[in-house]
Amino acid sequence: MTKKAFIFDLDGVIVDTAKYHFLAWQKLAQELGIEFTPEHNEDLKGVSRVRSLDIILALGNIEASQEDKNKWLIQKNEDYLSYLVDMDESEILPGVLHVLEFIKEKNQFIALGSASKNARPILEKTGILPFFDAIVDGNDVSNAKPDPEVFLRAAQLLNVSNENAIVFEDSVAGIQAANIANMISVGIGDAAILHEAKYNFKDFTFMDVAFIEALLD
Repeated sequence: MTKKAFIFDLDGVIVDTAKYHFLAWQKLAQELGIEFTPEHNEDLKGVSRVRSLDIILALGNIEASQEDKNKWLIQKNEDYLSYLVDMDESEILPGVLHVLEFIKEKNQFIALGSASKNARPILEKTGILPFFDAIVDGNDVSNAKPDPEVFLRAAQLLNVSNENAIVFEDSVAGIQAANIANMISVGIGDAAILHEAKYNFKDFTFMDVAFIEALLD
């Protein structure tokens, strides 16, 4: 059997840290006099930190120097990291651990493909780092989703062809990146939003192991 690569996004797919990103961005936006709602936050899913800041500044029609942008990016990340201090396995989203364990039992590859620059410490704090055969995060790539660079690099590290890679994503940009890479895209979340995915599940508790079995055949 040809080994497959199961590539997971991080925020909103494996762990529930998306809420902390929102709180950190909202705090910065408020300080800049910009209204930033959960609806606005949807546009930031799967997007790099730099691009996220540009989107927020555009909401407030604010033009800023690179010096100010760098200062705000550092501030946002420090606020975000402050929320992660007490992270533990309880942050793992329902059903994820069961899926990771099943994939490992089947002797398949597991990789992370995330825009987050804090991926490794998050995986360590939640105790699931040993599951991963390859990690590609925001420190390793220069192009943000929907550019498929993060997924292509993960597959390359595992020496797996794109056609044998399965991507789990909760963002439109992430699904588009997987599709562009000719990988199997699995949307985790609202199917109406992630309608470009080949398969959709509300969350991992709705994913039967038979689905993973079928992907291996």
